[in-house]
Amino acid sequence: MTRFDLSRRSALRMFSLGALGVAGSGALSACAPSNGSNSNGGDTSAKDFHFTSWSMNEEAARPAVQKIVSNWEKLKSTSIKTTSYPYNEYLSQLAVKLGGGEVTGAVQLDIAWLGTIAQTGKLADLGTKAPEGHYTDVALESGTYNGKQLGLPWTTGSIGLVANGKLLEQAGITKHPTTTEEFESVLRELKALGGGLVPYAAATKVAQLKDIFPWMQTFGCTLLEGDRVTIGDDASIDAVTWYKRLYDERLISADVDRFDARALFAQGKAAFYDDALVGKGVIAAQAKDKKLADAMQPVARPVLQKGDIPRALLWGQVIVIVRGHGQDAATEFALHTTSDRKTVTDYFEQLALPPTTTEGLEDPKVQGDTFTTGWTDKITGTATSSPFWRFAKNSQIEEAVAKQVQAVLVGSATPKNAMREAGQAVKDLIQD
Repeated sequence: MTRFDLSRRSALRMFSLGALGVAGSGALSACAPSNGSNSNGGDTSAKDFHFTSWSMNEEAARPAVQKIVSNWEKLKSTSIKTTSYPYNEYLSQLAVKLGGGEVTGAVQLDIAWLGTIAQTGKLADLGTKAPEGHYTDVALESGTYNGKQLGLPWTTGSIGLVANGKLLEQAGITKHPTTTEEFESVLRELKALGGGLVPYAAATKVAQLKDIFPWMQTFGCTLLEGDRVTIGDDASIDAVTWYKRLYDERLISADVDRFDARALFAQGKAAFYDDALVGKGVIAAQAKDKKLADAMQPVARPVLQKGDIPRALLWGQVIVIVRGHGQDAATEFALHTTSDRKTVTDYFEQLALPPTTTEGLEDPKVQGDTFTTGWTDKITGTATSSPFWRFAKNSQIEEAVAKQVQAVLVGSATPKNAMREAGQAVKDLIQD
């Protein structure tokens, strides 16, 4: 992943009044460079510290993360204060709190947000600590911004399609669709099962409509070439036209985000949906049918033409450290959480999230999981990062495109006009 610095002016605007749709009175203090000397103050050598995450807000993930926290507290005879926000609100909440100096210690981040949070200038450089973790090169790169190791990788994978093998069998479908045309046909066969089944619980809410990007790429839109935004080209219009057709035929449903899709899938009411590897653990925890998780199948995203490379979005989590109170202890906690063999393999067993260390990946518990190895072969093997992650306004770029796609779905805009509007919005955000 290539990342680069934006101008100080852009960073200031990013965290000023109105950025990310929220306001923080202390946000303007957050824009020193990441290798600067300022911090949030406090005793950096204090044994107690804060840990901010979204996982502690999720029913399926909370027990696994709480176990890690509790074990560390017991091991070090210390106290960790945890703070959590829902995933869809996490970045905006974190930006405000961080800008106001209210966040210290360890912070869980989606790798897509690293560039945005790095712009605050409050993250510790973990370059001297990272080698102790023996992480894979790909995992380490996910925590790098502007040549600095600002995050320790917690898990690295991808977002791709998941299928309910039981429903496919009921519909007489014996193999996964490999082209978009075959995918449509399969979805229609699944719809014929009736019973309120959603063939494909695709994202249709703005919060998760960034899932449209891999489909745009599938249809041939590159999204970004150098500094040239390609959203608005014929390929992006074709992709959204196709998505609208699925919507009109009720092969996908209105008002669905990742959490709605998981709920539908766990109830046996969805045959396909998009998720990361964490989805298997979530479904296992939510489903009344305890055998449903065993029926989950990773599916390579269908391509437009046979021979095309399936598209998938690289996905992962890192733990970053905010300079200030408890910084040293928080760093040791982050290293232990992401690289201690027993900790990462236990975490994998509970949530099916692959480790980021060579030792962890070679553990028999990981190697013996056919779902994970199948996912790696079919999905992660061709996954790429978003070209927009390098921009501090990535979240606003995603939202601008998502709103236009949603407008197409509900019939208030044509695919052609919506994609051209989206492309111009992205250009403005990149140039601002």
